[in-house]
Amino acid sequence: MQLSAKFCRAQAAHHRSIAAGAPLNNVKGVALLAAAAWAKEAQAADHREKRRAGVKLQAVLAAPGLASGSVGTDDSLFSENPDRGFVTASMWGEGADTT
Repeated sequence: MQLSAKFCRAQAAHHRSIAAGAPLNNVKGVALLAAAAWAKEAQAADHREKRRAGVKLQAVLAAPGLASGSVGTDDSLFSENPDRGFVTASMWGEGADTT
């Protein structure tokens, strides 16, 4: 599961508030380390989210018909099993019974 940048920033702020109110130095140190780790994860999440947005934009630009929902009845480009090839009539043979 990928964490969102918003969630990571909230966690970093939470740990900073723990550090600010901690009377013990070791508790403060651990909370600051946790805040730094969450801040680093927030940066990584920002990069992931920007990359995903870029990929979605490229997909929309590459196939504008898909974004508008104006795809016709020709669903031959889509497969429920993209890792496998499409079945063609020649694989079954001419007039072969498929049951």
